[in-house]
Amino acid sequence: MAKKVKKYKLKTHKATAKRFRVTSTGKVLRTKGGKSHLRRRKSKRTKAKFQTMLPVKSKKLAKTVRRLAPYLNKYKANPNARSGSTKK
Repeated sequence: MAKKVKKYKLKTHKATAKRFRVTSTGKVLRTKGGKSHLRRRKSKRTKAKFQTMLPVKSKKLAKTVRRLAPYLNKYKANPNARSGSTKK
C-alpha cells in the first residue's frame, strides 16, 4: 500500500485577516486607521472617508499580507474586513 502524504494547514494571522480583503482581480484592499475613537471632533466628510477601503500600493506589503493570511484569496468575501460600517 502506498503511504498518504500529509498536507499541512497554514495558520492565518488573525489581525491581518481582520484588516485586509482581496478583490476578485487579486488586489489587496486595506481599511483605514483612526476611526475607532475621538470621532466627535472630526468632520462628517472625514468620517465618511473612513468607510472606503483603499488598495495597498506597496508590492512588498501586499506580498506580506498574502503570506500572513494565505486563505484570503480563497474566501474573497471577507466579512471581518469591514469598511467602517457597523452592521448588526
